[in-house]
Amino acid sequence: MAQYGFHFNGSRCTGCKTCMLACKDYYNLSSEIPFRKVYEYGGGAWQQDAQGAWTCDSFTYYVSISCNHCDNPMCLGKCPQGAISKDDETGIVSSDPEKCIGCGTCVTACPYGAPTVDEEQKKSVKCTQCGDRVAEGKQPICVEACPVHLEPLYMYMYEQKGMIEELEAANIMDCMECGACAYICPGRLHLTQTFKTGKQKVKDAAAKRKAAAEAAKAAEAAEAAKKEA
Repeated sequence: MAQYGFHFNGSRCTGCKTCMLACKDYYNLSSEIPFRKVYEYGGGAWQQDAQGAWTCDSFTYYVSISCNHCDNPMCLGKCPQGAISKDDETGIVSSDPEKCIGCGTCVTACPYGAPTVDEEQKKSVKCTQCGDRVAEGKQPICVEACPVHLEPLYMYMYEQKGMIEELEAANIMDCMECGACAYICPGRLHLTQTFKTGKQKVKDAAAKRKAAAEAAKAAEAAEAAKKEA
């Protein structure tokens, strides 16, 4: 059996919650029934040393989580109606609304809080890992919507040092300038404006390469025409 799953890179997550919103909009969910949740964790404080200087050791990080589609789902084994199943080809765990009676046993059994009983439908609902999209060769909607497959710190460094090739290789053109990285940046770097400038530099470099290629092509054509004459 194959086992599909989500890979979450906490070092890149800015806590923007775009994944949550994309899932909510795609499935038309209410605010009480999130299939994906983003949790914020933080700590630390300002400390004053003997010389009176202040330092900060605060930190914040985020965790984006949904149904883990476990190898051995607790919800599947506990469901009294046999409404929960695990797909043999993908490993995706899903619930059959025709069998589900909304008893909430799966909610109690799940250690990750993935299932929720929709009080309006009287059915248990949860993340399906967008099985319909996956079957079509697409990414789950939360994965597709995530703006931070990019690495803001590297892009900032490359732009500041004028490393245009590296900047382009870092996929800066995929940046949608949402400002999530700038909002969460503890150093208050002007990331969004820097990326706007960086994108323009990449465009200018591409234009120069195109102009040079066209000039070389024209020169070759002129040389060929001269030889024929």
